[in-house]
Amino acid sequence: MMKSADIRQAFFDFFEEKLHQIVPSAPIVIKNDPTLLFTNAGMNQFKEYFLGNTVPPFSRVADTQKCLRVSGKHNDLEEVGVDTYHHTMFEMLGNWSFGNASELPTPYFKEEAIAWSWELLTKIYNIPLQNIYVTIFEGDAKEGLPKDEESIAYWEKWIEKDRIILGNKKDNFWEMGDTGPCGPCTEIHVDCRTEDEKKKIAGKSLVNNDHPQVIEIWNNVFIQYNRKKDGSLEMLPAKHVDTGMGFERLVRVLQNKQSNYDTDVFTGTINVLEEITRVKYDYSDSRQAIAFRVIADHIRAISFPIADGQLPSNTGAGYVIRRILRRAVRYYFSYLGIQEPLLYQLVPLIATQFEHVFPELFAQKDFVSKVIHEEENNFLKTLDAGLKKLNLLISAGINIDGTTAFELYDTYGFPIDLTTLIATENKLTVDIHGFDLEMQKQKDRSRAAAAVDKEDWILLGDQLAPKFVGYQLGEAEGKILKYRKTTTKGKASYQVVLDVTPFYAESGGQVGDTGLFISGNEKIPVLNTKKENDQIVHFVDKLPSDLSKKITARINTEKRKSIKAHHSATHLMHAALRKVLGPHVVQKGSLVNEDSLRFDFAHFAKLTKEEISKVEAIVNEKIRENVPVVISEMNKEAALATGAMALFGEKYGDTVRVVTIDPAFSIELCGGTHISFTGELGFFKILSETAIGAGVRRIEAVSGSAAERFIQLHLSELESIRQLLNNAKSAENAVSALMQEHDVLKKQVEKMAHQQIVALKADLLKKVEQINGVPFLGAIVDLPETALLKKLTVLIHGELPNSVILLLSTNEGKVQVVLMIDDQLVATRNLQAQKIIKDKIAPLIKGGGGGQPSFASAGGTDNSRLSEVIGAVKELL
Repeated sequence: MMKSADIRQAFFDFFEEKLHQIVPSAPIVIKNDPTLLFTNAGMNQFKEYFLGNTVPPFSRVADTQKCLRVSGKHNDLEEVGVDTYHHTMFEMLGNWSFGNASELPTPYFKEEAIAWSWELLTKIYNIPLQNIYVTIFEGDAKEGLPKDEESIAYWEKWIEKDRIILGNKKDNFWEMGDTGPCGPCTEIHVDCRTEDEKKKIAGKSLVNNDHPQVIEIWNNVFIQYNRKKDGSLEMLPAKHVDTGMGFERLVRVLQNKQSNYDTDVFTGTINVLEEITRVKYDYSDSRQAIAFRVIADHIRAISFPIADGQLPSNTGAGYVIRRILRRAVRYYFSYLGIQEPLLYQLVPLIATQFEHVFPELFAQKDFVSKVIHEEENNFLKTLDAGLKKLNLLISAGINIDGTTAFELYDTYGFPIDLTTLIATENKLTVDIHGFDLEMQKQKDRSRAAAAVDKEDWILLGDQLAPKFVGYQLGEAEGKILKYRKTTTKGKASYQVVLDVTPFYAESGGQVGDTGLFISGNEKIPVLNTKKENDQIVHFVDKLPSDLSKKITARINTEKRKSIKAHHSATHLMHAALRKVLGPHVVQKGSLVNEDSLRFDFAHFAKLTKEEISKVEAIVNEKIRENVPVVISEMNKEAALATGAMALFGEKYGDTVRVVTIDPAFSIELCGGTHISFTGELGFFKILSETAIGAGVRRIEAVSGSAAERFIQLHLSELESIRQLLNNAKSAENAVSALMQEHDVLKKQVEKMAHQQIVALKADLLKKVEQINGVPFLGAIVDLPETALLKKLTVLIHGELPNSVILLLSTNEGKVQVVLMIDDQLVATRNLQAQKIIKDKIAPLIKGGGGGQPSFASAGGTDNSRLSEVIGAVKELL
């Protein structure tokens, strides 16, 4: 039986013999493509070739690509672990032919792609032909698309006609998304059932019918169209072949397993999970077995994006990673009885397994483990808090409404099925319909916030490869190659691509340039510049009146100068951090703009004042040395051989740009803009150093003119403080004396306040009344601070058990309310303080508030109805 590593290598060897260039996987996290968060197919990194934006350096390519599918059109998340063949992170083996390549060997299309697919599967992998079926596009009259007769003819050379199945547009016309490259495809399916099962039902009838043992393993897409925004199709400038074979499914077929999780891709992980949990994996459809599969899948989907630079967060791609991680935690928490972090323990195993395929994880395994461990810890605490909230409702015998169920899901990470399970066990119900409504509201809000309506590109003349001249020039003449209109929240704007531009597009942490388009007497502000599929896109609010004329593109040179200073300062600081803290320091993110620089880096401890001072001293020493900043272009391998640093998660071409600031100090691969000599920076100062996640620190700093402004501001501020202190010789000593005096006075005030609330307590306890068997105190008191009002409430409750206490105060027209309900009353009388505050009290005082079932508070602006507030709570009792 072939091992998975041998199966992968056989694929590479086969296509290398067919004159394909074997290229590395692109990062799993997508940059410079606003339509995607993650690489979800092997073709993503070649998209600009298909669109004709860039001439491919090779005509034939093969690789294995890290892919992630959890959202949008390819949403497989909820099926992962439940079935045996869907995954979040998976490997996509692929071979490509680019019809617009200028290099030999010649590109190929349907005939060769089909013949080589057959040869590899039946001659190299030895899959029995009686187990293979192929599907071909049947055509679509509505779209005006014909049946793929060519593919039928080519397949008939290799396989019987009754194993060729016509498929509809849904199954056999591949599209990247709502717009973009597309074309007919031919899928190869394998029947993995036992011989007895095959005799009962013909495999042909099970193809594309979601049978777990009759599965698609390879898709050959023949890209020849571009889908436009209006739904119409146009022919691409050249035809391409894009194939994708799911590695995990292929291994399953070749190792003769009934599940992807039974192959050596996953069994190592499952074996370690058995040791950690002391639970036996039983290959069933039980929740426990599903938990094993979810964890074995999800640890890969979490680890590889983190290694590629995407940390878990609350937005964008980071939120997706956090969602996947939390789904895995919920499964081991709920079904394997594990309440301590588990996932991080699997990282070294995964890193070693893929060391020679995706080495970036192995190189960072300690860092990735630390990040995952911290995320697990935080979420387990959140889950525990959610359980306490749920148990409070259960002890009160309260059915769970849709809003509460959604809060448990959204805030505490409780999936609706877990909430339902716990509620049912306690003979309570959950409002599933209400939950679904809340979920839909959230989706609608997200969709509305992110909605940008983009029209199709309008092409003007020949579509030449755009040229960036911004390293040398701040102004250039160019023609508009294409433009499109966009609409955001009803406001129209435009995106423009020029044939020549000095505008740097946002990338590598450096913000995009701003400036002007000048056409005759027209001056049109360029508001931003970004990359999309390797093209430089300028953002403007209007177009030139004459689109055929050349325009002058002029950047904001003063802004660029400050940006360059901060980018070069970032390189100096990165090198200084490695000298002071050690070589484990690597960049995890950056932002370089005209005002400051922000640098995220791998390090596990807060920097001391001494370490920060050392970093600043090293950078400022290099500035005073006025070191030349040398920029050169060379082959990537040659650059790395010089010791140049490459960043994890970045995609580099064969030729790279190298920025050297003293060969013994800093050499980095970088496409950004830089100063010529370090002396241009003038001065460097770190403003702050904080933690932003497990094992990741963030420094904010300034240099150049921004550092000068910072110093001037602080000197001016210090002078103002001196004047306030009557020009004391030592501002520090004068402030220290003031603070000591303040502390003495504060203690005196606190003592007087305590005496006041003790006296108030004694008076108020005389005003307690019994309402429906419950001791109730409702009173308006004169206290200046909410904190004192809360303290008084707690003191009274200490002497008045099983009670309801409502205290109100007014200060300068503002109202403060505190409501405390004994825990026993919360459980037995179904009284909830935060609900009473929200529904009954806040409307009367024209304010808002919240809290817990036993203790809540509110603030408002209407002090004319305080007696009504007390009356409302009395009425409830």
